[in-house]
Amino acid sequence: MAKFMVMPKLGLTMTEGNISDWRKSEGDSISMGEIVFEVETDKITKEVESTVTGVLRKILVTEGTVGVLEPIAIVGTADEDISALLAKAEEGPAKEIKAEAKAEAKAEAAPVTKSEGGRVRASARAKKIAMDMNLDISEIPGTGPQGAITEKDVTDFGEKSKAGKQKISPTAAVVAEGLGVDADKIHKESRIMKEDVYKFKFNEDLFKYADPQDYRKHMSLMRQIIAKRMSESQHIASTVNYNQRVDTTALKRLREELKGAGKISYTDILVKILSKVLLEFPLLNSSLVEDEIILRNYVNIGVAVALPDGLIVPVVKYANVKSLVDISNEIKDLATKAKNNQLDSDEVTGGTFTITNIGMLGMESFTPIINQPEVAILGINTIQDTPMVVDGQIVIRPMMNLSLTADHRVVDGAVAAQFVAKLKEYIEKPGLLLL
Repeated sequence: MAKFMVMPKLGLTMTEGNISDWRKSEGDSISMGEIVFEVETDKITKEVESTVTGVLRKILVTEGTVGVLEPIAIVGTADEDISALLAKAEEGPAKEIKAEAKAEAKAEAAPVTKSEGGRVRASARAKKIAMDMNLDISEIPGTGPQGAITEKDVTDFGEKSKAGKQKISPTAAVVAEGLGVDADKIHKESRIMKEDVYKFKFNEDLFKYADPQDYRKHMSLMRQIIAKRMSESQHIASTVNYNQRVDTTALKRLREELKGAGKISYTDILVKILSKVLLEFPLLNSSLVEDEIILRNYVNIGVAVALPDGLIVPVVKYANVKSLVDISNEIKDLATKAKNNQLDSDEVTGGTFTITNIGMLGMESFTPIINQPEVAILGINTIQDTPMVVDGQIVIRPMMNLSLTADHRVVDGAVAAQFVAKLKEYIEKPGLLLL
């Protein structure tokens, strides 16, 4: 029986999506679970799977913006009469179409398995583990009932995949990620270091443009939104920049002591510190909407993640009530989702303050742009061993610059300076987090 394919709801706050690329044409057969088209929102781009098996009889919307659960295509059998559905589509979105789509969405939430048609058979838990390990679950052989993929199948596959990968230093891995370099393409008998990544990137780009040519590339919706919002932010906010050098000796020691709790990053610790300090300085955690300042008793921190074609800011919600380990795990999970284009709209909205770290790329100072309607953003720079005078003696200390941009319409210079001073105090004495 023919039925509508509708615009999926990819997050609680999503009301519409932009169809950017149909992977199938009219008359093509499609299987349940097969990628049919791509949807762009103002935050993310998602590949959308078919929820039915059949023939794509009619594409109702080839491209452009469509409301959530509104019909975009008709799927049925090859010789089925679809005139009634075409007439219904011309009349406009009907309540029964949306009700039907909601019911199907609920059915989609149930655990699925690998069918003869090629759809993945796996529990929700197995899918989650695969996503966390950055694995394509469709490549994993299943040993469960009827070929279903179990949690053990995922973990075993992940271990085998790791065994065949080249060794890379943690710093090199971060640098490769920041530069958009696939470390697996760097062929080296010994361990890959950050210098190897820089060399590979430079040589790759040099080769790419050795023969002078002009390349034109249409801006993605994400890139267009970034351009629009950054431009708006510069015109809207009266920004002032504040730079402060801090000693990270205690921070480095704390990170070393926490190794047993997992791979805790400097960003994780700084998010934890910010979640406490921002409650002491509510203006830095506020938003300005028209002539009202919105103050909060909670902290949602956006953590900027670089992508090959732009930047996205997933949000750690209610960071002020989460442990350091919980914050660390959530940041890793959100970053993995961001790089695999798996973020939901709810995971990139609701931020009250943003942190952006490009220290792994060697930056000593920069001027981050405020993520509207927030009123401040903190930039984290590289840590450098620096000669310092302490108690009349010259010593070498690991120093780092903090780069704060604040909106002077809400945050006066004295308040911003006090905020940065308090951050410095917590960074240099992280034991204060226990108080």
